[in-house]
Amino acid sequence: MRRTFLTTRRADTGKFPNSPLQPPRSAKALRALLLTTLVLGLPSTAAISGEPTGLATERTDLIPKDKARVEKIVKPTTDFSKPEQFERMQGGAGTSEKRVNQDAFSHSSANITFEEEGTFKLGNGMFRKLWVSSPSSTQASDGLGPLFNARACQSCHLKDGRGHPPEGNSDATSMFLRLARTAESTEERAAIADRKVLNFPDPTYGGQFQDLAVPGLKGEGRMVISYQQFPVQLSDAKTALRWPIYSVTDLGYGPMDPNTTLSPRVTPPMIGLGLVEQIHPADILANADPDDRDGDGISGKPSIVRDHKSGELTLGRFGWKASAPSIRQQSADAFAGDIGISTPDVPKHWGDCTEAQAACREMPNGVQERLGPSEAPDPIMDLVTFYSQNLAVPARRDIDNPQVLRGKQMFYEAGCASCHMPKFVTRRDAPNKAQKFQLIWPYSDFLLHDMGDELGDGQQVGDATGNEWRTPPLWGIGLTKTVNGHTFFLHDGRARNLSEAILWHGGEGQKSRDRFAALPAQDRDALIKFLESL
Repeated sequence: MRRTFLTTRRADTGKFPNSPLQPPRSAKALRALLLTTLVLGLPSTAAISGEPTGLATERTDLIPKDKARVEKIVKPTTDFSKPEQFERMQGGAGTSEKRVNQDAFSHSSANITFEEEGTFKLGNGMFRKLWVSSPSSTQASDGLGPLFNARACQSCHLKDGRGHPPEGNSDATSMFLRLARTAESTEERAAIADRKVLNFPDPTYGGQFQDLAVPGLKGEGRMVISYQQFPVQLSDAKTALRWPIYSVTDLGYGPMDPNTTLSPRVTPPMIGLGLVEQIHPADILANADPDDRDGDGISGKPSIVRDHKSGELTLGRFGWKASAPSIRQQSADAFAGDIGISTPDVPKHWGDCTEAQAACREMPNGVQERLGPSEAPDPIMDLVTFYSQNLAVPARRDIDNPQVLRGKQMFYEAGCASCHMPKFVTRRDAPNKAQKFQLIWPYSDFLLHDMGDELGDGQQVGDATGNEWRTPPLWGIGLTKTVNGHTFFLHDGRARNLSEAILWHGGEGQKSRDRFAALPAQDRDALIKFLESL
């Protein structure tokens, strides 16, 4: 079995009691660092100095007594007769217990201060801010594009929830295509191996296909999706999945490189990101087993990336391929790629426009000298980051329902919890008290897994191959219909419901998928009922 970590908290407050840190590293930890060097292929100096780079393999934020308590509470349950302690509060003390409706993903963490609540509201305003093209009389809002996919963060992250593929007359605002080609030279392969780049964009269309443009400029074209039927046999019936085929048309800047791959992505939910950010890297790395040494068929591996600012190696944990190490970096990349707005972290005033798109680069930008050298200066980035860090996870529902408990047992027995790991305890030394030492239930190991050819996109992103994806957290998944009005799942929304999402699992998820398909209908329904309670 893969290693897990665990913890507890005080029943009267829902928080974990404070205790001093214990920084000295044990001989076991040093051996673990050496293992990291060998298994992950990191330079030895980076591994040995792992803690400042976010690659520590030992939790130095906990004293031994607390570490033992953590390991005990995070241990996977074997009792499915009743809910586990604190299971309802899946976002720790910050869990939102407000009424379940369309705004269920848009509430602030319940444990932030009154002053922080004001900061959260300002961040919400920046998240919803509609950017306009330059020049404009609204000088604090111009700089859009010149090529872009959306005018605001909220346009993609609808109600802070899950995006969807264009269906019927709906647009493609919450879904886009990543563009990349395979490394073609020794130098390019070395750059990826050294993690200087994640991959190489299309020479003309860049790293993201952008269908919108400011006045006077052409968009890059249109995404086209067609579907084929993919038959599946269940224990008691046959069904069919829809297999999407992607292409582009109406190209505005000439042909695309023939080696460029198209990777469709729907926007993921925003809830709980600040808690994910404060999971100690040791707890994620502890579950990595890239060579499947325990023989369980699960070969999760971490995504190791470079921090934009420091250049240090660190753990990627955000995005469909775990390519971003922090919420701020993920936000800065989205500002540049999705909206075409420069930030201090990614100072690209022209967004994703390439040198081959000369007309785009010649368009005016929105930099205001009095505000600094970027279109979205540090105050905006700070607010958007804080907002994204403090979107609360909704409380669980129906946790003591017999069908939900039966479904939870099926979830474990099918092996789903091997990758969708239920519990973590966040760092005691988290910079914000709201995320500090919280028992959380994200149902993810935040590692990369080979999900098979059918889900593969053929596109390498750093350490992730074309078939590898980060395990997406499941918390809040049962409220997708309530918040976003649809039930499209997986990275490209091909699954039309939770059952189809499971049936698309291949590769390392194949055994669990087959076990699900072989279940009697009532047990499959129970497992889905459990997922809907998250």
